[in-house]
Amino acid sequence: MNLTHMNGENKGSILLFALSTCGWCKKVKDLLDELNVEYDYIYADLTQDEERQELLVELKKYNNKTSFPTLVINKDKTIIGYSPDEIKELLS
Repeated sequence: MNLTHMNGENKGSILLFALSTCGWCKKVKDLLDELNVEYDYIYADLTQDEERQELLVELKKYNNKTSFPTLVINKDKTIIGYSPDEIKELLS
């Protein structure tokens, strides 16, 4: 998958599965930027063919419904949707 990397403070592995047109996804990205954490993200709707299949396989490991946004922290915590308090708590 072609992930986009955002620089910031390293709080572990943070991966955001998002849609480029999703307002809630933008809110999660904005919050991560506000918290100044390092993370990677991918816009599912901008992927095609093999990359999209790879993305869906990876996303289903954390969110069987494949809904957006899905935030994965250290490959063991998953936040589905926009939950600012939970995100802040896990990244503080």
